[in-house]
Amino acid sequence: MEQPIIEIVGLTKYYGSLKAVDNLHLSINKGEIFGLLGPNGAGKSTTILMLLGLTEPSSGMAQICGINASRNPIPVKRKVGYMPDNVGFYNELTALENLTYIGRLNGIPAAEDRAREMLTEVGLEAAMHKKTGTFSRGMKQRLGLADVLIKQPEVIILDEPTLGIDPTGVRDFLALIQQLSEQRGLTILLSSHHLHQVQQVCNRVGIFVGGQLLAEGNVNKLAAELFKAAPYVVQITGSGKVPESEVLQMPGIEKVTVTDAAVEISGQQDITPDLVRLFVSKGFDISSVQKKSYGLDEIYQQYFENNIKENVSNEKSSGLFQRSFFGRFKKR
Repeated sequence: MEQPIIEIVGLTKYYGSLKAVDNLHLSINKGEIFGLLGPNGAGKSTTILMLLGLTEPSSGMAQICGINASRNPIPVKRKVGYMPDNVGFYNELTALENLTYIGRLNGIPAAEDRAREMLTEVGLEAAMHKKTGTFSRGMKQRLGLADVLIKQPEVIILDEPTLGIDPTGVRDFLALIQQLSEQRGLTILLSSHHLHQVQQVCNRVGIFVGGQLLAEGNVNKLAAELFKAAPYVVQITGSGKVPESEVLQMPGIEKVTVTDAAVEISGQQDITPDLVRLFVSKGFDISSVQKKSYGLDEIYQQYFENNIKENVSNEKSSGLFQRSFFGRFKKR
């Protein structure tokens, strides 16, 4: 069995009494694009810093390409390209001059030729002689990607790479990432809180909340696990009396929600044709029938809400909730 390119075992990080990362276990295989999802403060950036050997874990281990990141950070840096959310360049230099300088600092032979090649690959061929200070945010992110690629890494780590880019720029940047992964076999770890963007390109995702990895897998797997009680949802819109009682008697139906705009029916099996026939037979004038598919928005929200409820429940049982809640109203 092939060894994972990124392997994290029991990774934990404390800052004083704050547990920023809590017993993280994760394996990422060669050629995968893995999305690390979570709100600001979830522990994503701390995890990345430990992977790069830039901060030591309190316990646990992180390996990249079989190298322990804490014990051997320099060899890891030779294998990994890292792009932070805000890449800095010399504004008075052109894109080519910036990248050539970076190439020479890294001891890359024929640095200018390599820089030209990378700028062409990321779509900045026409702008390579323009000063970086005139670049848009999207162009600077492309230059940042060229900066990462010039070392020819095996792994790329991108921390919030689409922050502040317009929708067209985001679409183009994500397509570029996907292309690089497919053509070069690069392993890419993408940290973000933009769910829809991550869903577009990632093979698997990990949902990170409060320093913990709550779940990981592809979107279909996560949806199947999370909504297994009623994985099939059909929305019927139209006019007329909704045959709610008859629907609830049908096999596998768990829930019927009626609103002014539509009827949403959840169940354990897909009986859409039977539902349509029933509605028509009862004189309901159907205007549309739509099967609902669960995306990362619903999956993340569900995990996030469940985590909050669990924490509140634990606090209540320990008495912490009462003290923290009522303490707000304590007379001073």
